[in-house]
Amino acid sequence: MHVTTTGTDAPLVLNADWTLKQADGEISEVPFPVPGDVHSALLAQNLIPDPYWRDTEPALDWVHESEWLAAKIFTFTPETGTRYTLTFQSVDCHAVVMLNGTKVGRCDNQFLRWDFDVTDALRPGENRLELHFLSNSQHAQECADASTIAIPYIAQNNRLAHFNHLRKTQCHAGWDWNIALSPLGIYGDVLLRKSDAFRFDDVIIRQHHHVDGSVELETELHFEAFSVIDLDASLSIAGQSAHLERTVYPGENRFKLTVLVENPRLWWPVGHGDQHLYDLELRLGSECRAGKIGLRSVELDTSEDGVGNRFAFRVNGRDIFMRGANWIPADALPARGTADTVRDFLQSAVDANMNMIRVWGGGQYEADWFYDLCDELGLMVWQDFMFACNLYPAHQRSWLESVRKEARQQIRRLSHHACLALWCGDNELVGALKWFKESEEDRDRYLAIYDRLNHALEEAIEDEAPGVPFWPSSPSVGRLNFGDGWHVDTSGDMHFWDVWHSAKDFEHYRSVRPRFCSEFGFQSFPSMKVIKTFTVPEDRNVSSTVMDIHQRNAGGNARIVETLQRYFRFPDTFEDMVYLSQVSQGLAMKTAIEFWRSNNPRCMGTLYWQLNDTWPVASWSSLEYGGNWKVTHYLAKRFFAPVLVTAQPDASTGEVVLFAVNDTPDTVSLKLDIRALRFDGKLRSLGEEQIACPATGSTEIMRLAPGELAAGEFLHFTWCDPSEQHQGENEYLPNRPKDYQFSQPRLSLDTRDGDLFVSTDRPVLFVTYDHGGSTIYEDNCFTLLPDRPRRLKPVRKRGQSEPGTEASLDFLKG
Repeated sequence: MHVTTTGTDAPLVLNADWTLKQADGEISEVPFPVPGDVHSALLAQNLIPDPYWRDTEPALDWVHESEWLAAKIFTFTPETGTRYTLTFQSVDCHAVVMLNGTKVGRCDNQFLRWDFDVTDALRPGENRLELHFLSNSQHAQECADASTIAIPYIAQNNRLAHFNHLRKTQCHAGWDWNIALSPLGIYGDVLLRKSDAFRFDDVIIRQHHHVDGSVELETELHFEAFSVIDLDASLSIAGQSAHLERTVYPGENRFKLTVLVENPRLWWPVGHGDQHLYDLELRLGSECRAGKIGLRSVELDTSEDGVGNRFAFRVNGRDIFMRGANWIPADALPARGTADTVRDFLQSAVDANMNMIRVWGGGQYEADWFYDLCDELGLMVWQDFMFACNLYPAHQRSWLESVRKEARQQIRRLSHHACLALWCGDNELVGALKWFKESEEDRDRYLAIYDRLNHALEEAIEDEAPGVPFWPSSPSVGRLNFGDGWHVDTSGDMHFWDVWHSAKDFEHYRSVRPRFCSEFGFQSFPSMKVIKTFTVPEDRNVSSTVMDIHQRNAGGNARIVETLQRYFRFPDTFEDMVYLSQVSQGLAMKTAIEFWRSNNPRCMGTLYWQLNDTWPVASWSSLEYGGNWKVTHYLAKRFFAPVLVTAQPDASTGEVVLFAVNDTPDTVSLKLDIRALRFDGKLRSLGEEQIACPATGSTEIMRLAPGELAAGEFLHFTWCDPSEQHQGENEYLPNRPKDYQFSQPRLSLDTRDGDLFVSTDRPVLFVTYDHGGSTIYEDNCFTLLPDRPRRLKPVRKRGQSEPGTEASLDFLKG
């Protein structure tokens, strides 16, 4: 929530005019924008090369190995007898705080807000504030050396070891998609607050939805009192208000204020209703906190059924199928992850018919404005606590106490956001117990350490009671179940990685029917437009050293190429290889998601890995670095459509089954036109179907008997409802694309009234205009038929095109 204070008690914002210098080195004072990070400040002054260029990364290790001094001089006149608090919203990660040469505090957790009493260190007139950043990588090694129990770490962090000892963004040490820079910085506001009698710390907001539709809004204000005072507080929302006044005593205090909102306008996820937000204002003494709040209830249904246990989100009493992707930090250089950049990425998620984002546990709790954007856009947020793929030193009391404080601060901070759908304990920590020699040989000890951490998080949720469900881990079969969430598809959420990591065929996705698949994915190369930003021409080969450096998953480039050739004829050029890798990725995601959606309501959500990239890299993302759409993202717009018709093979009968999937809250009537096509242009009608599709489910439409599609034919079908609100087209190829004989098409591209129109004389698959371009089109990467010219209508422009780049038309060639 936004903090404001009336009169002369307004906080002094200390974000401007910071400088940075190397603590014991050659770099003297340079500008240090706050919020910001050390690498970005150095890069802005041309003191380091672009970390993303070719093989630059290891040459910059000296940055994270060094200590740095960030300083700011400000003028201030403290009032006599008044107490002052210096607040840092986020410091990454280990730093000593000095004011006028006096140590006033020490930061050691990126995910904590730090409040330091600086009353005695302030002086009238000029004041000098310093942060002495210690080396994150050196401190991680020192923590590991001091630990009485070995705490293994994931192999992707081999360049920067032992970062699991740090409360810091874990992927800053590298991941199987991220560069290893270990940034340091200040990532939020720096405030000097008057806190003479009390310090307003946290607010938690709870919603109680009653059967009559009214909502009881309960707010709990947490503050530290420094003397005996009479203090008043108030709450106002939707024309309702509450007020109290009470004598408080030194120490931690809390006030509760409650109002009843009758006949509220509810907040809904995108596609299910409005995202109505009320103005909310809380006041404690002279300090106000104001923001927007959406009123909604959210539940996680894990009830037992005939299969196992459900995993379904219920919002405002309605079961909603979750369609979306996993979110990682917006950029490996934190200063670049601005609100405008993130808004663009999240808008692209909504544009592709997503309604949920999972904030992954190896990243960071995002800034307030991230969740404000999700509230505004109607994107539900699955929020991991920040633990991923490692073992952690929860046997250490001080480390665990810091985590307990972190959890409570973050739960309270995010409690007013309607978008928040789930708090999840971690990412893949149960699986990590099997990944290391130490934990395999002494599982009981490491399981006990894990349980300390997981239970601390669960206790924080239970104590704070934010009205948001808790899930112990992802993947997980269920509470206190330490089984295999990667392969059990009858209960809990699933991470299904057999297709990528085990090099299985795409059809293997149809071997499981998850209750909710929260991770799965397939890689591709970024577009040529991105590849040109980090390579020279001689690097542009899939097995070049630079292309290998910009691939963080062992054997990833070879797996892209090997799998690609299973489905497509081998391309002639590197450029075609890049394009086809994205088509291959999109085909993988389409295969999985359409099958799992056809299993609704058994399956109630698919979140693919991953939405975005942190730097220019070959990865599982559908938005390449910078935010331009890969082929997969255009396909996602179709396979995530709220109303979808899909054809699926029935392995037991040999039939092809058409399903209509309806994720909307209303019954939808569809008219279908079904045809069999050949790539020489010949077609035959398989008839029309009329069907009523009930809300929130999958309905079988018809079955095609074995042999009903002749050799060389594929299935194509279109659908539309009477209002034309839900319409689309899809196809089903009974064989892999390379098994068909393609005719050479004659494509034409025309411009009329600012739109592009493309047509063909032969059926063509995956027709894509301006691959990797900065213009987002209403449709792209589609099947083009002779009798159906397609319009490429620009929806929005994401920025300026790179100079010297020209748009081209790509398609699947024979």
